[in-house]
Amino acid sequence: MHEYAHLATPVRQPDTLSGCRERLAALQDEIASIRIQIATTDIRRQTEKKSLDATWFHRAKTALRLKQQELAQLTAHMAKLNAAEPVSHRARFKDALIEVLRADCDDERWQAAVTRARELHAKQGVQHG
Repeated sequence: MHEYAHLATPVRQPDTLSGCRERLAALQDEIASIRIQIATTDIRRQTEKKSLDATWFHRAKTALRLKQQELAQLTAHMAKLNAAEPVSHRARFKDALIEVLRADCDDERWQAAVTRARELHAKQGVQHG
C-alpha cells in the first residue's frame, strides 16, 4: 500500500473552476477505489479466515481520510472561486437580454416590464423565503 505514501505532502489547489471540477471527479474516483480495496480485502480475509493486516488497513484508512480531507478543502476552494468570479455566464446573458429588450422598448413599455419583474420577484421571494 505504498502508493498512498505521497499523500502527506500539501496539496496545491487548481486555479480554475474547471480544474477544480476535474480534480473533484478524480478524487471521488480515488476515494471509491480505496473503499473498494478495503472492502474486497476484508471479504477475502473473512473468506480465508485470516487475521487483519493491521499495517495495510491503517495505511488504506489513512489514505482514505487524506483523500476525504482534500475533497473538503477542494470544495471550500471551489466556493471561494465561485464567490470571487466577477460575473457568471448566466448573469452576463441576463445583462445582454436586458440590453436587447431595453433597446426594443419605449420608456413606458420598459417601465411596465420592470414593474412586472419586481412584482414577480417579490412574489417568488415570499413563496421561497
